[in-house]
Amino acid sequence: MLIVPEREIADLMTREAAFDAVEKVFAAMAAGDAYNFPVVREAIGHEDALYGFKGGFDQAGLTLGLKAGGYWPNNLEKRQIINHQSTVFLFDPDTGKAKAMVGGNLLTALRTAAASSVSIKHLARQDASVIGMIGAGHQAAFQLRSALEQRDFEKVIGWNFHPEMLPNIEKVASEAGLPFEAVQLDGMTEADVIISITSAFSPSLMANHVSPGTHVACMGTDTKGKQEVETALLAKVDVFTDEVAQSISIGEAQHAIAAGLITEADVAQLGAVINGAHAGRSSDDQITLFDGTGVGLQDLAVAASVVELAVAKGIAIEVDF
Repeated sequence: MLIVPEREIADLMTREAAFDAVEKVFAAMAAGDAYNFPVVREAIGHEDALYGFKGGFDQAGLTLGLKAGGYWPNNLEKRQIINHQSTVFLFDPDTGKAKAMVGGNLLTALRTAAASSVSIKHLARQDASVIGMIGAGHQAAFQLRSALEQRDFEKVIGWNFHPEMLPNIEKVASEAGLPFEAVQLDGMTEADVIISITSAFSPSLMANHVSPGTHVACMGTDTKGKQEVETALLAKVDVFTDEVAQSISIGEAQHAIAAGLITEADVAQLGAVINGAHAGRSSDDQITLFDGTGVGLQDLAVAASVVELAVAKGIAIEVDF
């Protein structure tokens, strides 16, 4: 079995490679060549942690495995390590033997950012010039860096429940040579693209905060009860997602479904847009929303790419198992 430690990931996986891996796996899912297993996600009753498993099988890429991990909200304050912790395990689909164990923390950040960026590439207006960020935590910086590569943005605006964290995304904007402005939530009407990346259980972004023609990427809702945007917003937009089953059960669409505002048939796969089976954006006034729930196949795709690079560079550690 091969081991690729967390410390090696930064030198192996780029934003571009993560984007390519995620885009391909979304396409494979829509084509029926890859599927995710049901998600297991539980509060363990210790350290207020949420722990779970996401797995799947990509028949096209012959990638089989799972990601184990979750959210430990006290890590940063108590231990000076990030709150999200995860490890990816890959298995040989021909034999079932363990093939690789890969550090999953940076990979999770990169693949999550790649997913919203893939949605921007395929759904945002070509002339989008202002990007709005809701949330300014650890993941927000990854989201913004990746998103800025998809359009010729001219300005970044941002809101966070704790405004003292906004310098996290202001720094990214500055690095890109773009002006940054802190706004109230109703100021998001200026944005052509909005990325919401919070762990909230009540909505921040309301329907009247979003202007016609905007693309919204909701990236924080991945558990029953979580919610980042008002259900009324989903009723007036075209909804796309990574995995429909997850979107309606643990994603942002769960609340609009429960309220009877939309049905499962109203949620389309982003992969179908990538494959050309769905038209995606059809007008400049259309509001599109990507419900990024985070699927196991994303983790497997980026982990498999890392293993190949680690082997090629002689970095992978081989152990008997």
